[in-house]
Amino acid sequence: MTYLIIEQLLNGLQYGLMLFLLAAGLTLVFGIMDLINLAHGSLYMIGAFLAAAFYQAIGSFFPALLLAIVFTALIGIILERLLYRHLQRMSHLSQVLATFALILIANETVKIIFGAQPLMIGMPASLSGAIEIVPDELYYPSYRLLIIVVGLAVALGLYLLVNRTRIGMWMRAGASNPDMTAVMGVRIKPLFTFVFALGAALCALAGALLGPLLAVSVGMGESILIPAFEVIVIGGIGSMRGALVGSLLVGMIDTVGKLILTLGLRTVFDSATASTLGPTLASMSVSLLMVAVLYFRPTGLFPARG
Repeated sequence: MTYLIIEQLLNGLQYGLMLFLLAAGLTLVFGIMDLINLAHGSLYMIGAFLAAAFYQAIGSFFPALLLAIVFTALIGIILERLLYRHLQRMSHLSQVLATFALILIANETVKIIFGAQPLMIGMPASLSGAIEIVPDELYYPSYRLLIIVVGLAVALGLYLLVNRTRIGMWMRAGASNPDMTAVMGVRIKPLFTFVFALGAALCALAGALLGPLLAVSVGMGESILIPAFEVIVIGGIGSMRGALVGSLLVGMIDTVGKLILTLGLRTVFDSATASTLGPTLASMSVSLLMVAVLYFRPTGLFPARG
């Protein structure tokens, strides 16, 4: 039982860090650009499909991953210049309606280009095995450990970018007062383009990394978008630290909560009923946590400064 809980803790960490890659892009775009982007999950889907297409073309996972990130970032740049730059001047309601329409357009475009059938990305042969965590007792898949390492590395990199670099200083200043920042000589429009491209690249990274574990399918972005929004509401909109903490909370509640609730319910219900109720109650727990945070701390657990 102890090893099963440890395994689920690692699964929760992996899921939480993947949510962080999505939530970080969302919180950057909203916190800095003041832009609600419901189509953020569509960039995650596009990145996953590009990774699958490049993998089928060249047969190597890591080059396909890199190409998917680059091309999704380029798509993000094009979208920001053609559409999102104009949406910034509109109300949040207009942004919601326009980006919802973009979800439908993205789904149909992907279906036309790649087809309606799900695609799979092959797992690298060097990472297809398992690593011994506890001698002769607990083994954990190497690929999932890679995802955890990449997620932690991205979290550290974003922290250093936002808090320890000149670009990060410009980003924080642009979020607080874009007009004054522009007066001080910072080119706001290219800065916002960089922020949006960074968010798109993080989406592609998440989609491509999850490709070997999940089927790459049309509409996959919508299912992941709700947990990503829950993360930034819990953590605090515009806060990178809040996005990380919120992601880990959601990941742990969703995975470890399923196990604990299912085992607890088996003492009252039969196994089939407990196996159905456990995951449902765990998902509800995430939503209840979000409601509680909105009620007691409307700005989130770690609201952005300024």
